[in-house]
Amino acid sequence: MRGAVDLQPDPREAVDFGPFTQAAPLQIASTRTYTRRPTRQIRVGKVPVGGGAPIPVQSMTKTDTRDVQATVDQIWALEAAGCEIVRVAVPDADAAAAVPRIRSQIRIPLIVDIHFDYRLALLCLEGGVDCLRINPGNIGPTWRVREVTKVAAERKVPIRIGVNAGSLEKHLLQRFGEPTPEAMVESALFHIRILEELNYPEMKISLKSSDPRMMIEAYRLLADQVPYPFHLGVTEAGTAFSGAIKSAVGIGTLLAEGIGDTIRVSLTEDPTEEVRAGFEILKALGLRKRGLNVIACPSCGRVEIDLMGLTKEVERRLEALNINRSFTVAVMGCAVNGPGEARGADIGIAGGNGVGILIKRGQIVRKVKESELADVLVEEVKALAAKEEET
Repeated sequence: MRGAVDLQPDPREAVDFGPFTQAAPLQIASTRTYTRRPTRQIRVGKVPVGGGAPIPVQSMTKTDTRDVQATVDQIWALEAAGCEIVRVAVPDADAAAAVPRIRSQIRIPLIVDIHFDYRLALLCLEGGVDCLRINPGNIGPTWRVREVTKVAAERKVPIRIGVNAGSLEKHLLQRFGEPTPEAMVESALFHIRILEELNYPEMKISLKSSDPRMMIEAYRLLADQVPYPFHLGVTEAGTAFSGAIKSAVGIGTLLAEGIGDTIRVSLTEDPTEEVRAGFEILKALGLRKRGLNVIACPSCGRVEIDLMGLTKEVERRLEALNINRSFTVAVMGCAVNGPGEARGADIGIAGGNGVGILIKRGQIVRKVKESELADVLVEEVKALAAKEEET
């Protein structure tokens, strides 16, 4: 028949998925290099920020800071999730008074978030905080910033100059007409100069907006003008799904360009979700390797197992193990993506018709019944983690 297509497989190219033909491990070489923007290094407590240090993931408590026990409990949960620096809101003197009690009961560095009242920053400095975040748009006259900086310098506490598009100074909004990347940069530069005049370069800068494009452009504009580390984030990003996507776009774009020294994913969720999302962004770019990296094919009409159910089950059970070792775990569904992608992982499974194969470090180990795939994979990951702990 004219135009007919021969759908018989070419024996030279066919994949023999029945016996799971063995093949060489997949090797991918990259010729591109990644260069981070050089910055001055500061220390937030014991955590280095900038200067080529690993990019720490931050979060912020969602408790009432005046409730010391609830705040401490949440910080411990955040640390267990991998959070490396935590921030608390300090809206009044009672919250400031709670800071030293909170600080004495946690292990990770503590940042206080100060708006409007500079005296709260002074109280928190007395309370032993590890870093201050002040908002240039609402902290008030320049002399207040100078006063806070002098005390911070005496105690060797770094300052984050946290510019927000939604709370820029009135004179900048009048001149630019609306929040713009240029207005954000001008706000940051004015306050950077204050700290420089006081000979206190222990600072990091953030230029946050709920619009990823605006924050990307603002950071790009400032990147070549100052040597200080950048704290990246898309503010008011939203709930877990939409907020993580916005954050991945904004934070990920800049990190891929070498811009950024610490990150916080702002979500309207349990703060441990912010930490998980932050590490996933870093892992996707190869910038951090903490914890398990689960890859899975999206599924299609070729798949003959319950791939979506299997993947969710594997992720749930692996997450509960709280393994901090760096492994890539693959859950694949068919002969197209299956063996090849799984061979590129530390350990993985690839499904067939009611069965699957277990692959470890590029080698096919054995066939496994579909009903046993999740159990086998989880047990193998646990064994691999235990082996790594021993070495």
